[in-house]
Amino acid sequence: MLGYDWPRLHALLNDFPIALLVTAVFFDLLALATRRVGLRLVSFPLLLVGSLGAVAAVVSGLQAEDHIDHGEAVHQAMETHEQFALISLGVFGVLALWRLFRERRMGAAERSATLIASLGGVGVLFATGLYGGRLMFEHAAGIPSKVLQEELHERSEGHHHGGAAADEHAAPAHVDPPGTPPHSHPPGTPPHQD
Repeated sequence: MLGYDWPRLHALLNDFPIALLVTAVFFDLLALATRRVGLRLVSFPLLLVGSLGAVAAVVSGLQAEDHIDHGEAVHQAMETHEQFALISLGVFGVLALWRLFRERRMGAAERSATLIASLGGVGVLFATGLYGGRLMFEHAAGIPSKVLQEELHERSEGHHHGGAAADEHAAPAHVDPPGTPPHSHPPGTPPHQD
């Protein structure tokens, strides 16, 4: 699949809906605070596209679950991540459909209810991302066991900076841009170099 397997595709797709949906809610809040209809009009397509992106992220995540090496701890975290993802998709999917059919006819109370549901959806979305991050950074989910074993072996050998490699990683000396007039340097900083 164009060089992507399901876990990598899920990693590629999962950030877009989060950004779009959170931004949609942000614009809805701004619209409420400023009473500017134009801001609400910006939030609506963000919500629609973000919800479609959430479908793609959830589908790729469900597929990825069956294609990664994992034990019981990863499985439990994956199940929690999946539940939060499905709830997020449900909240924003219903809101997108609701606004698709009711956007031009909503009264103040109905609009307030959708904003409250959106804020709840953002909370669930953050929980989804939290568990997704735990899967990756605490459990190395999605990294094949062979690759992980090779990396652990390499890390156990250590990495030392010395010789030419040390120069490569050293902080560069401070050099003022050409044409900068000489000035006194505070203690502990190098003098002007041309």
